[in-house]
Amino acid sequence: MTPALADPVLVGTDLGKRYGAIEALAGVDIALRRGEVTSLCGDNGAGKSTLVKILSGASAPTTGTLRINGEAVRLRSPHHGQQVGIQTVFQDLGLAPHLTVTENVFLGREIPRPGVLGKLGMLDRKAMRAATADAVEQVKINLPGLNHLVESMSGGQRQAVAVSRTIAGQGSVVLLDEPTAALGVQETDRVAALITRLRESGVAVLMISHDLPMVMQLSTRVVILRHGRKVGDIDAAGHTVDDVIGYITGHRVDDHPRQISPEETP
Repeated sequence: MTPALADPVLVGTDLGKRYGAIEALAGVDIALRRGEVTSLCGDNGAGKSTLVKILSGASAPTTGTLRINGEAVRLRSPHHGQQVGIQTVFQDLGLAPHLTVTENVFLGREIPRPGVLGKLGMLDRKAMRAATADAVEQVKINLPGLNHLVESMSGGQRQAVAVSRTIAGQGSVVLLDEPTAALGVQETDRVAALITRLRESGVAVLMISHDLPMVMQLSTRVVILRHGRKVGDIDAAGHTVDDVIGYITGHRVDDHPRQISPEETP
């Protein structure tokens, strides 16, 4: 067994979510490990975004538990998730259009100036600009400038700002909900390269994507949801796009989708 398999950073066990009489998610197990990309696939309404909201802290599960580095945790909000190392890019991006690139990257976790000035509420804008510039450089998608308002940017540029925020946050887990949905071919390739770099740096990545060729190219594992339940949990290596489509459509059935092992719940 490799160290990564024995050392998951984020584990969800028996996760479920109900909205009144509607069961959006039921009995889902998932383990995200350092240095791996796990892709979450399924048709519209399969429960993918619901699961990401639970893992990020945006929504509390109706049933089940979350563990971070082996410790049980109840996430109160996405900000709480950030505090424990979970960075998320939601499908709606969660940006403040009236703020600049730098202000969005550090929204909710601004850096105070050292000493008395910081205690008086003054921010270290130089440090925030430097960290933002470094994150944007890693994304390698051109932006008009760090002081430009997000509301003046294209969809692809806004996506780049959201991804830059996750990099600057330096989380041990990164959750990406359709990270290339608004991007062109060249920008998609750059984000794919960024996801690879995150994996190589030891980050645990979870990605929702309908781009199945990219899923199979980037992923270590693929988890497939159907009608709110996990119907497949497979190694990307040795499987094909057609295999994933079979799980999504119900033409392929895994009678024993992978469950959380004892090593994953220390």
